[in-house]
Amino acid sequence: MRRKSLKFRARFQDHPWMPALPNNPSRENPLGQYSLGVGEPWFSDPCLILRARGIEPDPWQVNLLRSTTDRLLLNCSRQVGKTTTIGTLALHQALIVPNRPVVLLAPCLRQSRELFQQVLAGHEAIDNPIDIKSCTKDRIDFGNGSRVLALPGREATIRGIGGVSLLVIDEAARVEDALYKSVRPMIAASNGKIISLSTPYGRRGWFHAEWTGPHPWTRISVPWTQCPRIRPEFIAEETQSLGERWVRQEYGCEFLSGSGLVYPDYEKALFSEPIDKTKSLHAGKLVGGIDFGWRNPFAAIWGHLSTDGHLQIFGERVQAQTPLCDHSKALPRNAAWWADPAGRTEIEELRRAGHAVRPGINALDAGIALVTSRIRTGRLSVVASTCPELVREFSLYRWPDEFAPGQSSRRIAVAPIDADNHALAALRYLIMGIDRRAHHSSSPTFSGFTDSENTQKVTDPHGPSGPNRTSPKSGPSDLWTSPDHWTILE
Repeated sequence: MRRKSLKFRARFQDHPWMPALPNNPSRENPLGQYSLGVGEPWFSDPCLILRARGIEPDPWQVNLLRSTTDRLLLNCSRQVGKTTTIGTLALHQALIVPNRPVVLLAPCLRQSRELFQQVLAGHEAIDNPIDIKSCTKDRIDFGNGSRVLALPGREATIRGIGGVSLLVIDEAARVEDALYKSVRPMIAASNGKIISLSTPYGRRGWFHAEWTGPHPWTRISVPWTQCPRIRPEFIAEETQSLGERWVRQEYGCEFLSGSGLVYPDYEKALFSEPIDKTKSLHAGKLVGGIDFGWRNPFAAIWGHLSTDGHLQIFGERVQAQTPLCDHSKALPRNAAWWADPAGRTEIEELRRAGHAVRPGINALDAGIALVTSRIRTGRLSVVASTCPELVREFSLYRWPDEFAPGQSSRRIAVAPIDADNHALAALRYLIMGIDRRAHHSSSPTFSGFTDSENTQKVTDPHGPSGPNRTSPKSGPSDLWTSPDHWTILE
């Protein structure tokens, strides 16, 4: 093994980073364990590991490989060599720090193993300077007591690893927040390093928060222009085929809010103050939407509907684990409300408290289409300063990835991810109510269907219409016939 190391050393004898070879062949490791690399050229310069593989590192790779930072965020274009670079750093860390694990983490095991392969390739290229005690598809144990582990992105199954000298999080923008929080303690006792690398994936998640936040990370951005192997002609072709926004994010390292969002154009609807300064916010017909919840928050949004059909949202209430009676006291009483049709008990309680509430229509696709239509046609505005939670959900509510890992030919995403959508659900009930009713204003039922298609008789002696009032089967509006409940909209 020493003969192999000397053979590799001879290839880079004149390199300026070459450390002096100690006279004692059984030299001690300054880190407290027997040394098998202190005098080797790659010990001080990881770039030589890449060169041993026949790869000449780009300038950004040289700077990164020679960096001594303990906290690194790497925001990279696709196909610039980030996986190869970080795999080299992971190998270098395992060789120079004995008796400590290096952990490679990614959203799925396939991605972790791809990074792991870069570790194996680098070790072979430098003539295996440290013996391998054992090696599997996702783990390698070295003779100096260190090991490299490739793990999947499942929070429940990766706990229990400690003393980590280097934690690598690949495709970090797609790693869930809960997983990130669960792996950070791995470096607590060892004072280890964290390297997080990714292509942007919208303005969401911990990677974006850390990139834009105040925490002491070293941040390196590598757009496609820093990679000589990516030609401008290819970028022009990608732009023509996939669109400018997609290329700006995937190759330009920009965090774009519209990536994967259900409402990518939501910023068109945001205003810092009411549109018409000459009118009170309560001008027009006051309307609102409600999504019931307990552990998931109760969410209500409200605003006014002008005579020309423009909807301006200026109020919200979003709170978890709060009794409905408290919500009832906080909601405007002169509004017409459309609420989650699953909450029949809550609707009745609000009615008894004096609120004009009717069940909304829980048709997800149709509701998303109507909200999108209002955003794109300029018929919806949101006062951002008074509706922060609604704005936050607009920026987070998204579709799942189109394809599951390992299933590149089968589409599995048919609905948005059921998170960050409570205020948006209230908005959807509201817009479904006012827009569907606008198309059927000549009928007492804004759903546009007949009673025989949508209602059934129920016995409810406590209801406002007696034991034979009608109620919906599966989500259309409660078809109140009393004109008192329609005075605000008539």
